Amino acid sequence: MTTVGVRRSRRLGRGGIRRLVPLAAVATAGALLLSACGGSESDSGGTSKSLTFWISTVPGQDAGWKKMVAQYEKETGVKVKLVNIPYDGYATKLRNSAQANSLPDVAAVPALDPIWSNKLIDLSDIANNKTNKINANFVAKDSSGKVLSIPSDVTASGMFINKSLFEKAGVDYPTSPDKTWTWTEFIKAANEVREKTDAKYSLTFDQSPSRLRAMVYEMGGKYVHADDSGKFSVDAATKKAVKTFVGWNDDKTMPKSVWTSGADPSAMFQSGDVVAYWSGVWQVAAYSESITKFEWASVPTPAQPVQASDVNSGGMTVGFNNNADAAAAAKKFLSWLYEPDHYKTLCETSGFLPVESGLNPEYPFESEAAQAAFKLYNESIPLYDPISGYFNSAQTNWVLKGKSLADDPTKAELGKAINGEQSSDKALQNIVDGYNQQVGG
Repeated sequence: MTTVGVRRSRRLGRGGIRRLVPLAAVATAGALLLSACGGSESDSGGTSKSLTFWISTVPGQDAGWKKMVAQYEKETGVKVKLVNIPYDGYATKLRNSAQANSLPDVAAVPALDPIWSNKLIDLSDIANNKTNKINANFVAKDSSGKVLSIPSDVTASGMFINKSLFEKAGVDYPTSPDKTWTWTEFIKAANEVREKTDAKYSLTFDQSPSRLRAMVYEMGGKYVHADDSGKFSVDAATKKAVKTFVGWNDDKTMPKSVWTSGADPSAMFQSGDVVAYWSGVWQVAAYSESITKFEWASVPTPAQPVQASDVNSGGMTVGFNNNADAAAAAKKFLSWLYEPDHYKTLCETSGFLPVESGLNPEYPFESEAAQAAFKLYNESIPLYDPISGYFNSAQTNWVLKGKSLADDPTKAELGKAINGEQSSDKALQNIVDGYNQQVGG
């Protein structure tokens, strides 16, 4: 199945301008008062004249939502009460509201929850509308095919390079996803740059299961993958890819300290002493302002042989079936929101990578590197293999079954392998066992 959930972290959305800090928004007193009562109001004829829309994002990063609800009210006369709720209490507030039958009409949520997932309206008409061109790999469906949510935006893993070091070393790099490099070619190039420029490391690599999955997918593996019975295993290509990754951690190609003791790979890259950094689109906005001592660039993700990444929902837009009138009004609003012209405006204003293809958003970056980075991501995502959305598809299905991967053992087990405490195959077996124990079957 190629539906998609969203990673459970303090970053509700990790692509675009708003991926600057973890979500810990403080709602205004007025917003809190509004959030106490979800649901729409109707006139005497039963037509909804207002909607309540819950989000959770940092102050200043909700500009796109504010603009769209204002435009919707102007065009339709329907008032949309936008309520920005602190992230730390958002999941609890949604659960309590579901139990009290006071859910909002529409929400952008970090993840689905079995407490209220049966109250969601079907968004299939919107997701399947060919005019919208919504990427089917990244919508969340239940086992019946009902579309439970559509991403507000998508995020993806990707590669940053120190462009200044590459130019100093006279080493070429690809700029188009149509002509990308393999991991073998990338590592060879990065090592050459390191040796010619006396950089400290060739690559830093987020201590993240998501970033590892992306690399494994690109090397033809499925990482930790479940069969039809729900039992997890790893294939031969995954074993080979992970063994290769562990071998890179030699304190030359890659520093061991990131995966063994939590050193900050982004800080290392920003120091100017590292050739490249494997992270993702959420770094772009920050780097457009924070990196001033050298020129940087986003480059196409390696394909060996698969063109892929680990692609996630930045947020999941849902509608709640509070009553017939409210559900109809919620669906009408979401249908309007995902019309290409409206959705493009949302993406441009909030700095989102769109889940719809063919939009070519114009982002408000002054940095040429940031503009080029977003252009590259938007060109790349439609080319990615469907496996790029596998994990979050699986995560959605786990949630609907009342399960969750509370503790992904990837970081701890691979850290031991990098430290020489166990083989990469043993680390993978321990990871598989952890998955089977928590979400298997």
